[in-house]
Amino acid sequence: MSQVYDRVALIGLGLIASSMFWAIKRAGLAAEVTGYARSEATRDTARKIGLCDRICDTAQEAVEGADLVVLCVPVGAMGAVAQEIAPALKSGATVSDVGSVKRHVIQDVSPHIPQGVHFIPAHPLAGTEHSGPESGFAELFDNRWCLLVPVEGSDPEAVARLRSLWTGLGSNVDEMDADHHDLVLAVTSHAPHLIAYTMVGVADDLRRVTDSEVIKYSAAGFRDFTRIAASDPTMWRDVFLTNKDATLEILGRFTEELFALQRAIRTGDGDQLFDYFTRTRAIRRGIIDAGQDTDAPDFGRGNTNP
Repeated sequence: MSQVYDRVALIGLGLIASSMFWAIKRAGLAAEVTGYARSEATRDTARKIGLCDRICDTAQEAVEGADLVVLCVPVGAMGAVAQEIAPALKSGATVSDVGSVKRHVIQDVSPHIPQGVHFIPAHPLAGTEHSGPESGFAELFDNRWCLLVPVEGSDPEAVARLRSLWTGLGSNVDEMDADHHDLVLAVTSHAPHLIAYTMVGVADDLRRVTDSEVIKYSAAGFRDFTRIAASDPTMWRDVFLTNKDATLEILGRFTEELFALQRAIRTGDGDQLFDYFTRTRAIRRGIIDAGQDTDAPDFGRGNTNP
């Protein structure tokens, strides 16, 4: 893969940004990568582990001269960061992001993008429950999807260039409009995370099941809930506050389905339960067939993602 951008600036240095850096270096996609994080401790850690070619002490310094600026901060902070960096953005640069919500990010960021700068929101559908600058690895995006969400008037050449970067990072790339993106993610990510948080919370509240029993006897079901529920609290708080409508719609549908299953269990309707479980089992097979997971006993995660 050849170089796509001369200089890339990563604002926020968590799992996604650090993985982007290692993947950019793996494929030689940029000549220089600058980085900035609000926390001095995070910047110190980044310098210590060699994350980014240059760690800057201000966001404005990091974006100066950058051809691509990627906002890798929680969605609730995107607008303030965009406002902060706006005066230092060079003409012709592209600003993108990696947020899990798109409509709200577009509303918050767009007003701060100067004339002559391209804004192309994006969302890599990749992650682990780990966070922070030391959690990243170059393979995170391999064979995962990245959704580009061009806004009205997005320059086709700038979009194609950003697509080339994500392809070079290992991703499959698709384009989607913001509202559809937010609904799809409410189904595939946001509502499942909220359900996982709730199930872990229920286990914590149910004092008849002791903590040691929950920990000792966690078979795959509850264990996977706890893995999802270990995700970054700031990021997920912002996701639910900013993708409110779509998440509430899906949770409403989920509640209806749950009541229907409760009724089937109460009335002993084994046929309904069997049919429902057969239908949902096929979705799991589809995910494996699409190469988005594996049916190995450890789901192919080995020891890299305990």
